Amino acid sequence: MASKSCVVFVPTPGMGHLIPLVELAKKLVFNHGLLATFIIPSMGPPPKAQMEILESFPEGINYILLPPVSFSDLHDNTKAETRFFLTVSISVSSIREAVSSLAASNRPVALVVDLFGTDVFEVAVEFKMQKYIFFLCSGMSLSSVFYLEKLDKVVSCEFRDVPEPFQIPGCRVLVNGRDLPDLVQDKKDDAYKWFLHNAKRYYLSDGILLNSFVDLEPETVQVLQKGEYGQPPVYAIGPILHSGSREGFDESECLKWLDDQPRCSVLFVSFGSGGTLSLEQLNELAMGLELSEQKFLWVVKSPDKSANASFFSAQSSKDPFDFLPRGFLDRIKGRGLLVPSWAPQIQVLSHTSTGGFLSHCGWNSTLESIVHGIPLIAWPLYAEQKINAVLITEDLQVGLRPKVNENGLVGREEIARLVKALMQNEGEASNIRQRINKLKEAAVRAVGNEGASTKSLKEVVDKWKNKQK
Repeated sequence: MASKSCVVFVPTPGMGHLIPLVELAKKLVFNHGLLATFIIPSMGPPPKAQMEILESFPEGINYILLPPVSFSDLHDNTKAETRFFLTVSISVSSIREAVSSLAASNRPVALVVDLFGTDVFEVAVEFKMQKYIFFLCSGMSLSSVFYLEKLDKVVSCEFRDVPEPFQIPGCRVLVNGRDLPDLVQDKKDDAYKWFLHNAKRYYLSDGILLNSFVDLEPETVQVLQKGEYGQPPVYAIGPILHSGSREGFDESECLKWLDDQPRCSVLFVSFGSGGTLSLEQLNELAMGLELSEQKFLWVVKSPDKSANASFFSAQSSKDPFDFLPRGFLDRIKGRGLLVPSWAPQIQVLSHTSTGGFLSHCGWNSTLESIVHGIPLIAWPLYAEQKINAVLITEDLQVGLRPKVNENGLVGREEIARLVKALMQNEGEASNIRQRINKLKEAAVRAVGNEGASTKSLKEVVDKWKNKQK
């Protein structure tokens, strides 16, 4: 019996990177008859949440955990992005061994890496596999990667100091330098050097899979597909998201609480698996939610000076409720529910009681909000989240963005103002709801049987299969 074609996935650390790759793998296995194997570089023992995902893989998807890399020679303040790049780069020889053992029983036809994994391409060449990038962010972010590589040659100062906004090809709105991704904001930092190294290697791929869809970013996708930068073909195959159901979560306290709330009355507040706030900002948010007099469900984490402090663990380091203003829990009883560290986000966003989402603007969360037709308060923290906030509020116009005060904080009055406006459907909020519902319908069409994203993915799969004939 002939062995099946297998797609090899190499994710970089972080749940936000792993989950979309797993969902893509499921589509390849269930809809296209392929096998999938995850080869997973790591920085240390895998977090519990990651192991739960790996151990729940359906038949046809396997995984290989690689030995952890050592970072004993890195400074404590080394950026997360540098650690991502290094984790993959140091693991190349281990990945080679894993692919070699895999090739003995299956036919590895394609390698799919995420946006930090291009150093693995040399393994794909060695084993005659097609090499693809699954770009886990927006089309605007992808265009900015190619644009910034060119901009690096002509802008001598830091991008945040450029007085005029940038026109990224294919994007309908201008982007300020301060809203470009964190890893390009310090040209002297190793993260920036790794960014340029990686961006140049994008051109070595056979194609780029984009977790967006044509109707969401029509002009940007068109420019990317025309090869504006001379880059490989770009395939918009999104939205690819975790397909959640209530099964397994029926006993969740927050879902039971939502069941008792009026339709569209609750604001969901969550900064994702990695996002954290400072103590001062945590208190302003608490007081702002209280002042708004609106219902809310808040996923609370203990404060930290670093905005992405829980990126690798997704859990609070301490009891987050200990840091809230005195008397806060008593004053919001019945109107607000606080959940420590984590909540079943898909189930919350799909609940009829949820009417708004105060989000860090991670791309997974943004797509989940759009797919469920939930308007946003866009509160970016790190990585590419600021550019996502620009897309959400200025281009798509499906969210409101709070203003930061002179102390670098979003004040309680500003928070209360936006929460009230969104949840009471005041002013622009009504138009925002109409726009996001249209995008919700477009997202459903894109991944339907005859949808543009479905056809794009089939085109790629056909290339992978035909290469073996």
